[in-house]
Amino acid sequence: MTKKTILTVVTSVTILTASAFDALKDRPTPPRQIFPEISAAQRDARRVWWTQSRFGMFIHFGLYASPARHEWVQSRERIAPDVYAKRYLPQFNPDLFDARDWARRAKQAGMKYMVLTAKHHEGFCMWDTKTTDYKITNTAFKRDLVREYVEAARAEGLRVGFYFSIKDWHHPDYLIDATHPLRPADGRFTDEIYEKLNAGRDWNRYRTYMYDQVKELLSDYGKIDIIWYDYTVKTKYGKNWKHWESVELLKLTRTLQPDILVDSRLDLMDTEDGWDFVTPEQCRVTQWPQVDGKKAPWETCQTFSGSWGYYRDEETWKNPHQLIELLINSVSFGGNLILNVGPTARGEFDYRACERLDAIGAWMRVNSRAIYDCTAAPDAFKKPVDSLLTYNPETNRLYIHLVNYPMGYLPFDFADKVEYAQFLHDGSELKIRRSSTQVHSQSGDLGAHDSFVLPMKKPNVEIPVIEIFLKK
Repeated sequence: MTKKTILTVVTSVTILTASAFDALKDRPTPPRQIFPEISAAQRDARRVWWTQSRFGMFIHFGLYASPARHEWVQSRERIAPDVYAKRYLPQFNPDLFDARDWARRAKQAGMKYMVLTAKHHEGFCMWDTKTTDYKITNTAFKRDLVREYVEAARAEGLRVGFYFSIKDWHHPDYLIDATHPLRPADGRFTDEIYEKLNAGRDWNRYRTYMYDQVKELLSDYGKIDIIWYDYTVKTKYGKNWKHWESVELLKLTRTLQPDILVDSRLDLMDTEDGWDFVTPEQCRVTQWPQVDGKKAPWETCQTFSGSWGYYRDEETWKNPHQLIELLINSVSFGGNLILNVGPTARGEFDYRACERLDAIGAWMRVNSRAIYDCTAAPDAFKKPVDSLLTYNPETNRLYIHLVNYPMGYLPFDFADKVEYAQFLHDGSELKIRRSSTQVHSQSGDLGAHDSFVLPMKKPNVEIPVIEIFLKK
């Protein structure tokens, strides 16, 4: 194994083996501000493009595409690192990979940025790293997939991001924990078992290896816009910010890429500037996430199905309506959606993913104004039944997303604030029936409510959107 030092970072390094792990207990807590020279306004400024974008593509791709049984297949099936590498490394050859096709599909779906797994927990590197032979250029594919991805994304005008797992089941010095394939058969650790499993493993050597990989990724591919570090498990036999030396890792990251956005998974949430956005995973957010009582920048990461990596036989795929609603819902609470694709072992997007990306793209082509640059609606606007609201503060336009289409009439309570209203998909005017007229609809007596007058037949769009020009 060869190593290349790209940048020297001065750190206070604790040399750790499994038996010395307790030495970390006395480490001081991270400072409240890691970068006091960078103001809150400057931190907000580097997020502007990301906040405006609202929609991105995650791509989970690695050796796990070959077994096609979930990206955690190595851990789930307890496949030893040497067995896993011997079984799948010789077989891996994404010969149908076309980076431009990936990027075009992301752009056509309305996405503004992409994040690729440069390395997942299995430890396999998707670039031509100097740190290990366990990399894509040592497969039949032979090419640096990361480089092709970066170039293709930029060619399509998309922002570029990397996912990088700070876990690594392949590295011989990575300390065996509760997710490692070599964990105890019953999953239970004691101090004695932990020491025995990790005898001879040098944590400091692993951490140096990890840092060298980060240096390569953030030095050799031009400007990188996002890095997704994943992930911390704060249990007795897990790892936290002390083990990763997360403060130093973040300093290294910002030295190499000053404007990069960093997710919240380095266990630095007690700092003001150790993260740029929080990352609720695989859930439908029902309120704006908060940190220390304040609304936080956030992005929910979601899959088409129950797996991040390619899972041939998995059938719990969300339909286009659900996926579009996830996007709208995220924006309605001031957040982003990053939607994941798990390419096949031959490097193509699964046909089910393509079908859904096409459907989302068709909706975004006519409705993107209700997503880009938008956020939660002001409190003065109460959302009508079975709908979601987004709002563009620059244009002063409000958007009602008709998640469940109401035939005939849509009651609402802010008619006095409406200058003009139209369907967004075709620009056709919508009239308002004033509350002075009693209305009876298929859903019952609407009472004395202002209502939009809607066609009985739902427009030919997955989720129709009403665009409202508000009075100044």
